[in-house]
Amino acid sequence: MKTLDLLEAAAFLKVHPETLRRRARTGDIPSAKPGKGWVFIEDDLVDWLRRDYAGRARAVEAGEMQCSTEDRTVGTGGYGSPRQTAEKYASLLERKTRKTPRNMRRR
Repeated sequence: MKTLDLLEAAAFLKVHPETLRRRARTGDIPSAKPGKGWVFIEDDLVDWLRRDYAGRARAVEAGEMQCSTEDRTVGTGGYGSPRQTAEKYASLLERKTRKTPRNMRRR
């Protein structure tokens, strides 16, 4: 039986170590914390991957999973619009200047 620490398991699963730590803490991924660090059994991670992989494949075959873009409406604007987000950032980063009254401007 081969055991992996957090960094080795994260590399094995190709996820960020903090993502793995959170999922281990919630019990989503099989793990143990006998001391200060997390321990993962490689065979358990392989089984977990296979179950997730098989579950997704069955859901796609049954038509339960759809592409996330199928439910979206096409259009512009809205809170998630990249253009609206860019405009909001531009307005926040805009250089603030004081406006001088017309009668005080240089001619």
